[in-house]
Amino acid sequence: MDDLSELLQRTMRRRRVTAQGLADRTGIRTPRIRAFAEDGNHGPVQPTEQELVELAAALALPPPDVLAAARAPHAATPA
Repeated sequence: MDDLSELLQRTMRRRRVTAQGLADRTGIRTPRIRAFAEDGNHGPVQPTEQELVELAAALALPPPDVLAAARAPHAATPA
C-alpha cells in the first residue's frame, strides 16, 4: 500500500496535473497540496478527511484508496 505522498505524486505525474492545477480544482491552497505530496500525512501539515475526499475526486481516485493511503504507515528511509 502506498502512502499518501507516493499516491499523490504518482497520480499527479500520470495525469499531468500540478499542485496549482489541483488547487484550482479543489479550492485547497497550493502550499497544502505540495505538503501532502511531499510529506503525506506524516509531515507538519495534516490533511483533513474533506481535503482527502476532494483530492480523490479531482484526481479520479476512489476515496477509500486515498483515505487508506493517508493512514498507511510511513516507510522508514534508509540512512
